[in-house]
Amino acid sequence: MSFTIKLQLTTSTNAYCNATFKKNSYFSKFQSKPIYHSNPLIQVLSFQEKMSSLPFSSPKGIGTIKSSLIDPDGGSLVDLVVPERQRAAKISEAESMPKVKLSKIDLEWVHVISEGWASPLRGFMRENEYLQSLHFNCLRLKDGSVVNMSLPIVLAIDDETKEKIGGSTDVALTGPNDALVGILRRIEIFKHHKEERIARTWGTIAPGLPYVEEVITSAGNWLVGGDLEVLEPIIYNDGLDRYRLSPQQLRKEFDHRQADAVFAFQLRNPVHNGHALLMNDTRRRLLAMGYKNPILLLHPLGGFTKADDVPLDVRMEQHSKVLEDGVLDPATTVVAIFPSPMHYAGPTEVQWHAKARINAGANFYIVGRDPAGMGHPTEKRDLYDPDHGKKVLSMAPGLEKLNILPFRVAAYDTVERRMAFFDPSRAKDFLFISGTKMRAYARNGENPPDGFMCPGGWEVLVKYYKSLQAQEADEKPTVLSA
Repeated sequence: MSFTIKLQLTTSTNAYCNATFKKNSYFSKFQSKPIYHSNPLIQVLSFQEKMSSLPFSSPKGIGTIKSSLIDPDGGSLVDLVVPERQRAAKISEAESMPKVKLSKIDLEWVHVISEGWASPLRGFMRENEYLQSLHFNCLRLKDGSVVNMSLPIVLAIDDETKEKIGGSTDVALTGPNDALVGILRRIEIFKHHKEERIARTWGTIAPGLPYVEEVITSAGNWLVGGDLEVLEPIIYNDGLDRYRLSPQQLRKEFDHRQADAVFAFQLRNPVHNGHALLMNDTRRRLLAMGYKNPILLLHPLGGFTKADDVPLDVRMEQHSKVLEDGVLDPATTVVAIFPSPMHYAGPTEVQWHAKARINAGANFYIVGRDPAGMGHPTEKRDLYDPDHGKKVLSMAPGLEKLNILPFRVAAYDTVERRMAFFDPSRAKDFLFISGTKMRAYARNGENPPDGFMCPGGWEVLVKYYKSLQAQEADEKPTVLSA
């Protein structure tokens, strides 16, 4: 795979708010057993609990550094969580409003919007915002400036819900467990043209697109937009909430570590040594450019993913082993969860991934071959050109703060017995191990070549696939002989 890093060469000193701490859950029925018993990435992520007690020595020649190196879109981060002192009154008000029930993925979008990942968006899109996003991949603000917004963030409702809303200007939002989640104010209801949305977002209406089948096909024929107020911070009670750092919390963490550069790496797969090679090489390049303390934001996607992707809890445990084994340095790495659902919409979606990391304070963005892509759902080929993602990012409206630095392809060097940058002069010495091949190794209990992944991380994957096979065996019906 080839990777690129997006460069931001200017600084800013934008102020930001203190971290918002999460107290209540709307996902109690989706609870899973915590996976961490020791070293839960604690060196990496528990700083928000220890900030006052962990000293940091400034690099030689560097004074106090603020890592608000890049302004959030719109100039300031959106925070839509109702202050605690106002919650009782807001809840009482919401109880008397017409109700709109959210799906699990709708609630993930509430989480995304409420913490400012989509700043300056302040709620589910009204029609004007929706059309700009769908057709232009950006929003024009009142001052005439443009921010990237390549994915429509919308809330669908059915005919029955629309009828219940009637002429109300505000509605209450309830979660999958029927608990009050928030309020949508000054609402606008408009037609949900599904085919147009699918065609513009994915470039195809072929059957088998994971997000379309999970969310859009069965969704209502109307969209409701409005200004969002979230009654309490969203948590999931799955043992991973401590890693769901908001953009505000991440910016504060980068400041605590006195980062003078932050480079983000998003992934939805386990980390292998090729990934690590690219991340470590990025840091080396930044040091060579004169930065004193570049910090890696390892940022796995934590929302909806397709059924055959490795689940989030397994990925997080595998990432923990990568740090334990020293493949990545915990002192220069922050591991956090990006709460967005995955669309698998290729060059359209990778703009969203980059834009959200701007809001989190990352001024460098690593992007790989075929980012956010997938195989064509009905044909034996990639759905998107694997190079288009990085090309689109270099031209995307609202992402002008970023520039692309291409990387060479990383593959397994069979001579050196390690992951290395591909050398075309001895192509026969290199082995390309796809994500599909990696999963097949783990599922079959086979070991990949030495040096492909750290042993502890590989053990996590093998254990997961063994448990999956045992579960599938238990679910098979017993055949009784006559």
